[in-house]
Amino acid sequence: MKKSIVFVLVMIIFTFNGYGQTSRVKNVILMIPDGTSWATVSSARWYQRYLNPGKPNLYLDPYFCGSVLTYSSNAPIGDSAPTTSCFMTGVPSRPGYVSTYPPADPENDIIPLDSTMAYQPLMTVLEAAKIFNKMAAGLVFTCEFPHATPADCASHSYNRNKYAWIAPQMVHNNIDVLIGGGTKHLNDECKDYLIKEGYGVYLNDISGFRSYNGNRMWSLFCDDDMPYDLDRDGNLYPSLAEMTAKAIEKLSKNENGFFLMVEGSKVDWAAHANDPAAMITDMLAFDEAFGVAVDFAKKNGETVVIAVPDHGNSGISIGSNNCPQYYTLTKDELFKNVSQYKATAETIVEILKNTDKSEIKDVFKNYTNIDLSDDVLEKILSSKDYKKSTLTAEERMKGTSLKKIITETLNNHTCFGFTTGGHTGEEVFLAVYAPEGSSKPAGFTTNIELNKYMSDILKIGSLEEHTASYFAKHSEVFEGYKWEINNKNEDFPVLEVKGNRAKDKLTVNPYSNIALFNGKEIRLNSVVVYVDKTNTFYLPKSLRKIFNN
Repeated sequence: MKKSIVFVLVMIIFTFNGYGQTSRVKNVILMIPDGTSWATVSSARWYQRYLNPGKPNLYLDPYFCGSVLTYSSNAPIGDSAPTTSCFMTGVPSRPGYVSTYPPADPENDIIPLDSTMAYQPLMTVLEAAKIFNKMAAGLVFTCEFPHATPADCASHSYNRNKYAWIAPQMVHNNIDVLIGGGTKHLNDECKDYLIKEGYGVYLNDISGFRSYNGNRMWSLFCDDDMPYDLDRDGNLYPSLAEMTAKAIEKLSKNENGFFLMVEGSKVDWAAHANDPAAMITDMLAFDEAFGVAVDFAKKNGETVVIAVPDHGNSGISIGSNNCPQYYTLTKDELFKNVSQYKATAETIVEILKNTDKSEIKDVFKNYTNIDLSDDVLEKILSSKDYKKSTLTAEERMKGTSLKKIITETLNNHTCFGFTTGGHTGEEVFLAVYAPEGSSKPAGFTTNIELNKYMSDILKIGSLEEHTASYFAKHSEVFEGYKWEINNKNEDFPVLEVKGNRAKDKLTVNPYSNIALFNGKEIRLNSVVVYVDKTNTFYLPKSLRKIFNN
């Protein structure tokens, strides 16, 4: 009797602390404000409070519950590829690696690695949810679609820049909803595949994006990345919040639930550029999208929403030694100037490049409310990329870039500090909304543990076992059969396997879910990945059975 009472008390404590799960979670929305440090969040909140005193809090504020240590396999500071890859696969990786096992580096690896697994594609949470739970899957972002963070969810490569390898994987992974940038990366073959599969495909078509009634869609805007929110024309480009709402509307119709990743991609890009106005406004755009997701989750009752950056960036601070007595400045002195910037530094640069000398001061004043000094004007006129300069190209090459001049000028009128134009290694925030009775992480955690949390609440089983089954080496899958890799096209080699019967032949193309057996199409549940480093195709073990039919 006493043991039973003790057991019940222990279970109550575990549930209270978030280790027990008593309600079903059907949907997971993972939201990543790329490159967002805590100071970026604070800056955005203060900016909002300054402009709208009646709205002192972010949508995120009630849901902060801890911090997350993110890192590469052999270094404390990661880029988007290995850090989001770890969220997706549970395995830390190297800079540039997209959901791919890294080579071992025994002297520096933060956790032990298996050297025999190097370059192995790794099953992601999104792929497992789709394959094993028959869930819908979606991606929303403001960068181009083969960029590192969205790519981590639905493709595999040791080189994040190999868009030619990554883009077709994302197409053939049958993601139900994909909304973001990158029209030029969707080639005709991939577009035709999507249309044949019944997708609504909308390129630079906000009207089509808004009116489409089907459940599966690809909607892309701009050749590459979409505009910063501060520069965005709402008649041409949807906000991150609108894209998130559209994705949820489509995905939530799947009775088995859905997995959605939403990235505020360009907080990171703004941080690289040391542009606080762009960082703040894109962070607030992300916060609006988080609000949309939580509103849905509260009504739905079966949805967990997780917000977590992949890493910090820029070492931004509210306050800088460049501002004497900065710690005594009022909210007006700290936030008035930045709140008056009507465009990002990037857009101002593009405008000034083609502005006549006589109009530069007025144009700059219009966008920033800053009176440009004669000294800065002379720097602009002699800059490398001012196109209406009277100087020769050789003389202009001695000047500074217009981007540097404008960024420094804007920042000289604020009191934000920056330590770098690159990534930083501090822990990032964790905010989670979970239905009453379900578990959620709290306190300090890591990118590995966050992957386990998502895997557990979705009940998708062992990602390690799924990797072994769906990304097996072709030499092992087809042991005993004759096979050959045709490398005439180095980027897109072809695997040919001959069966024991003379007529049987399997042809496998990389980065696709389609194979040919005796000339007839076979559809796979996952994509096939070729890795040139190992000269290996990684594919489902079940393909071997085709020769037994």
